[in-house]
Amino acid sequence: MDLRLATGSRALAAALGALLTLGGCSHLPSWPHRSAHWPWHHEPPPPAAPVHELEVSGSLAPAQYWKRNTLLIDLSAASGTGSVVLKPAPSRDWPMRLAVRVRPGGFGALEVRGAVREVLRIDSSGAGPLDLELPPAICTPTTPRLTLSWGPAEAAEL
Repeated sequence: MDLRLATGSRALAAALGALLTLGGCSHLPSWPHRSAHWPWHHEPPPPAAPVHELEVSGSLAPAQYWKRNTLLIDLSAASGTGSVVLKPAPSRDWPMRLAVRVRPGGFGALEVRGAVREVLRIDSSGAGPLDLELPPAICTPTTPRLTLSWGPAEAAEL
């Protein structure tokens, strides 16, 4: 076998392989979506699904979400002054852990009345929503309702 023929066919095979590889990349989508095809790319988690664990009455109907084992009451749309009353839904008990999501600058303080009274001051200098976990003593199995009232920080002192 001629050595030049064997070397030439290897070079031709390598050139064909390189052209096919480069041509195969042309079917991939443009750059922003290309990373979705890589094995280390993971889709962002879906947003939390709203649940109905507590009955709500008052000036606002906040959404409720499970954030791990904590029921999150979303008051991020609340501003000015207002209040809501929370009761367990029929055939349900109080969740073990409760938290409230607030937006800095929406109001100055949140008063929570249940088995005990708790006043939470809201710092107005934050950028995004804050999740404030309520102390476990705020709600016992015999607590009939929780009242969440929000307004200016000065009014909460009374």
